[in-house]
Amino acid sequence: MKQVYPTFIVNTNDGSEHPFLVCVPDMEIVTEGVDFADAIEMARDAIGLTGISMEDNKEEIPTPSDQATALEKVSQDTEDIDFSKGILTYVDVDFFDYRRKIDTKTVRRNVALPSWLNYEAEHAGINVSRVLQEALVNVLKLERNI
Repeated sequence: MKQVYPTFIVNTNDGSEHPFLVCVPDMEIVTEGVDFADAIEMARDAIGLTGISMEDNKEEIPTPSDQATALEKVSQDTEDIDFSKGILTYVDVDFFDYRRKIDTKTVRRNVALPSWLNYEAEHAGINVSRVLQEALVNVLKLERNI
């Protein structure tokens, strides 16, 4: 699922290592960057991580706000920094692609095969795990993550 979230970026000009502060009000995210491009990448990464964590916890990913609602949300908390005075930009995230990129750990699954089929696969030197992965990619009509 691809979404585009309103994001506010403020350059603090304070001489710090990360002078660009970022707020994504719909996801309640605050992050930082070394420059404007890095701030956008940090926002995309934070949105992606937050979104897939929410999916894993069976929580609904927030729908992106329109400009007025995002500005209203960000204006509610100006105690530390007033993000409403920052630059409004939009950051897109494809949660499906993001998960494929970062969630690469291997999961062990037990698969039941007839003994004769397992025998043939072993003698043919076939990697059953690899064949199963390829079959699932084909059945689900997914592009292979390379």
